[in-house]
Amino acid sequence: MAVGDASAAARPQYRKLAANLREAIASGAYQDGRLPSEETLAAQHGMSRGTVRQALALLRANGVVTSRRGTPRVILGTARTQSFYELMSFTSWARAVGEEPGGHTLAFEHRPGEPWECAQLDLEPGSMLYFVLRARTLSRVPVMAERTLYPEAVGRVLADLGPDAISHMDPLVDEGLIFADLEHSIDLISANAEDARILDIPQGSPLLRERRRATDPSGVVLHWSDDRFLPGTVSFTVHSSAAVTSMSRRRG
Repeated sequence: MAVGDASAAARPQYRKLAANLREAIASGAYQDGRLPSEETLAAQHGMSRGTVRQALALLRANGVVTSRRGTPRVILGTARTQSFYELMSFTSWARAVGEEPGGHTLAFEHRPGEPWECAQLDLEPGSMLYFVLRARTLSRVPVMAERTLYPEAVGRVLADLGPDAISHMDPLVDEGLIFADLEHSIDLISANAEDARILDIPQGSPLLRERRRATDPSGVVLHWSDDRFLPGTVSFTVHSSAAVTSMSRRRG
């Protein structure tokens, strides 16, 4: 048995059922926009109602169906919940959606941080840090200006990378850094002169900005990033319920 087959066979039954239901939803099998009852699904798939309930809970957590008990589950959509790593890494996300990621480093500075920069990294004022400015592309088309601050010990890992290194996140993970939590802030801003030059747009053009701070399991800040996207290239969706809150990033 191939490794992939063995992995699939080892998946819990509820995960297999959730995957099957997701495929059925995507194929349009439920034209009325509702899933059958737990009892019906259990009979159709030869599984216990407990297994069905777990599968539905997984679909609910992924934002595919509603969560109201005692009523038919209404189908909300088919978008999968993205992994934590995809939300943290532009490169990983781009590959997951079938795009070819690219990047070119325009500035790589090792210097004392400005007061506001040190505050973002929870460093003492004037502490040494690394600042990286990159142009990011999808399928060779510029879509984002990326500005990232790293504490000195973290940024040092990236010092020997070439300017066209596609991923800066992979070397940090390979080094053993553990990214445990992300804090996102999304708003709309006007392109400054530097953005305009990187993205080849008029100064003042609207950009979608995502600011992101990542910490390790003990709460130590590992990086702070200011990513500015061209309109129409990405969108962000937040799904909230009493059970889970998830975020996803989409192309276009």
